[in-house]
Amino acid sequence: MIQDQDDSLVEWLRSVLRDYEGALLRVAVRILGDVERGRDVVQETFLRLLKSGRRCGDDHLAEWLFTVCRNRALDVCRKERRMRPLSEHGEESQPSREPTPSALAARREEAGQVAAALKHLPANQQEVLRLKFQNGFSYKEIARITGLSVSNVGFLIHTGIQDLRRQFRAKGLLGRA
Repeated sequence: MIQDQDDSLVEWLRSVLRDYEGALLRVAVRILGDVERGRDVVQETFLRLLKSGRRCGDDHLAEWLFTVCRNRALDVCRKERRMRPLSEHGEESQPSREPTPSALAARREEAGQVAAALKHLPANQQEVLRLKFQNGFSYKEIARITGLSVSNVGFLIHTGIQDLRRQFRAKGLLGRA
């Protein structure tokens, strides 16, 4: 009986890892700018999942995982900012974008153009756009993950898309409409 429960817990955890590890790692790496520290944050997220007592059938598991991962990555950033020497404060760098899997050359080029355009948006717009379009979260879920109101999430997504359109039109990549 106990062995069956242990086996089902292990199988459940494997499926959660399979479903969410990659997306959580992308979120953590974007916040931290480093794959190794991102992996540490994702590992801690899954350890907290085990300690939390959450189990399969939890309708809000994805939101919980992304919230814990995001908050932990932000905590790491805050801690590191406090520990940096004063001379390093002006040397902020943008995290590099992970290479995409092999795909058609045109699709990779388009993805590169979108990524470049996203870098020109404020960080809060980038975050909500990525949560919406890369991870498929609803406005309500994004609001719970980020701590913003649903209407603020909608506003940030709307203005972010409008800014991206303006950038693409200015570069001649989007027709006038």
